[in-house]
Amino acid sequence: MNKNRRDFLRTAGISGLGLFGTSFSNFSSAEELLNVPNKIQSPFNQKFNMSGYAAPKLDKVRVGFIGLGMRGPSAVSRMSKIEGVDIVALCDLKEEKVKKVIASLESERHQPLQYAGTPDIWKDLVDRDDLDLIYIATPWEWHTPMAVYAMKSGKHVAVEVPAAKTIEECWQLVETSERTKKHCMMLENCCYDFFELITLSMARDGFFGEILHAEGAYIHDLLDLNFSKEAYQDMWRLKENFRDGNLYPTHGLGPIAQLMNINRGDQFDYLSSLSSADFHMGNKAKELANSDVFYDFFKNKDFGGNMNTTLIRTKQGKSLMLQHDVSSPRPYSRLHAISGTKAYAQKYPKERISNGHSWLTEKEVEALKEKYTPQIIKKVGELAQKIGGHGGMDFMMEWRLIDCLRNGLPLDQDVYDAALWSCISPLSEWSVLNRSNSIDIPDFTQGAWETNKPIDITLNGGGTTSVKI
Repeated sequence: MNKNRRDFLRTAGISGLGLFGTSFSNFSSAEELLNVPNKIQSPFNQKFNMSGYAAPKLDKVRVGFIGLGMRGPSAVSRMSKIEGVDIVALCDLKEEKVKKVIASLESERHQPLQYAGTPDIWKDLVDRDDLDLIYIATPWEWHTPMAVYAMKSGKHVAVEVPAAKTIEECWQLVETSERTKKHCMMLENCCYDFFELITLSMARDGFFGEILHAEGAYIHDLLDLNFSKEAYQDMWRLKENFRDGNLYPTHGLGPIAQLMNINRGDQFDYLSSLSSADFHMGNKAKELANSDVFYDFFKNKDFGGNMNTTLIRTKQGKSLMLQHDVSSPRPYSRLHAISGTKAYAQKYPKERISNGHSWLTEKEVEALKEKYTPQIIKKVGELAQKIGGHGGMDFMMEWRLIDCLRNGLPLDQDVYDAALWSCISPLSEWSVLNRSNSIDIPDFTQGAWETNKPIDITLNGGGTTSVKI
């Protein structure tokens, strides 16, 4: 037991992260855990650096969609309005969902083929040779298998959050993207919300000075929605809450990671995570089971705690705080707080900025927002608000993705972001199980973060893609 404490925790924790298909209960002692090989770090050498990679231009982006449940149909509608997009095929387990989306398409230029009816039918869609991009909006467990299969089939991938559920899946995404030179973008829409883009522009101009701490969250009361029979196929999202950790970190994490140049000048080092007990979900399951036998399956299950708080330290000594709570009666918040050596900003409960000991006036805040509004908002912000998708950020994300592919530009989010932001969930689970002990965070760039360039939030010669509404 003469190992450094963090070395012990790092090696001890791997078994619970999906790397070996085994759980902690298979190990009866700390000595056995010490014998688990260290698989947090890469199982392969970097094949190609996807950071800043610009794939060959696509005059037309031919898209296939998999998953037409909660988010897929609205994504199809938004994408159908973007010039240079051809919606070729749609897929869902339920045929009626595919037919409904096809019937809703207003433009005659989109006449997608339908795939439905069997669990593996999505592979037939991906195997087509007339597709450039696969858009994945399925339950979480399918994200990595579908993304990997699509990249191996020669397609770029846009995958809903989180991109992966285990560390092993994170490495699969990275290895496949590097080997195939196909983009794997996680659809983190919150990076394209207006205030997040404005504060990113402020950070790039040095307004905050050096950013030393940032906070993000996903605080969203989903208690009734998660227990609804109509919301999620086979109650899959409720079942995800049997896990205990920061299960949905990327909405709060993505924007602040970009602000702090994570993967591009700095890197996460380690995290610690703590969860409260569950005071709502278990009680809700028992209450519903009293009047509906459908919920008997859930009434004796252990749910994760209400509030999870995860702390991250970076290689450069910066800190982040992430919170996750989907069952408490609290107002929605992603926090989005940025603390620098010169200034501070926060989004919730209202957009506020300070460059001293007191808040700037609303007039001063509006002036700063106007000064730092980036090109993408000026180009499509008004259209995005009309077309919609969480206030327009969904549309701006999708427009930006298509514009980059059509102009041969690097994407704002690459596979390293998808892997790093997603891995916080399984690592937080390990930390919660181990009394909030710290655990190292993988470097999916394998050292390239030290020389990778920060993302360019200008349109960088793009911005040529038009929209029809």
